[in-house]
Amino acid sequence: MLAPIMQFDTDLFLMINQDMANIVFDWLMPHLRNPYTWAPLYLFILVFSIRTYKKRGVIMMVFLLLSFGAADFLSASVIKPAVKRIRPCNELTLQGEMVSRVRCGSGYSFPSSHASNHFAMALFLILVYRKRWNAILWFALFWAFAIGFAQIYVGVHYPVDVLAGAVFGSLIGYSLARLFLYIQPEGSQQITKP
Repeated sequence: MLAPIMQFDTDLFLMINQDMANIVFDWLMPHLRNPYTWAPLYLFILVFSIRTYKKRGVIMMVFLLLSFGAADFLSASVIKPAVKRIRPCNELTLQGEMVSRVRCGSGYSFPSSHASNHFAMALFLILVYRKRWNAILWFALFWAFAIGFAQIYVGVHYPVDVLAGAVFGSLIGYSLARLFLYIQPEGSQQITKP
């Protein structure tokens, strides 16, 4: 049962990594997975939330950081060492077949911590902001999906790694958003107009 799934995963990885190759993605995808690319967005979320929601915004940002931290720690330090799946860029059977577009690293592959972290943050932000800013749904999902897709394209993760990271991170983001909304209900503080 597992062998056909793994084969499909490898085939899909090679399709994304090789067949979708183009000059735009070759330039863009390494940037999408770089945290410095997103630093202005992170700063905007922090400043906007605190300026708009004051004390509630500070608590919101603490919970957002908890979402990120829990997803990162559990995926990288608990699940990856337990599963021990080799990254595609370190897989000897794929050498010569795949294109490695960034430094591979020595860590394990399953699940993708980039996907876990960003889907945790995306789900948290969606649930917290959705009633006031409907566009957050599509923006946050596109943002997290683009980062997950970049992991496959550059050669550091298989699609199943990214899917598992997305599901895992989404559960963490959802859980912490629900906890935040329970502790700090939506109407618990007036919004300051920027």
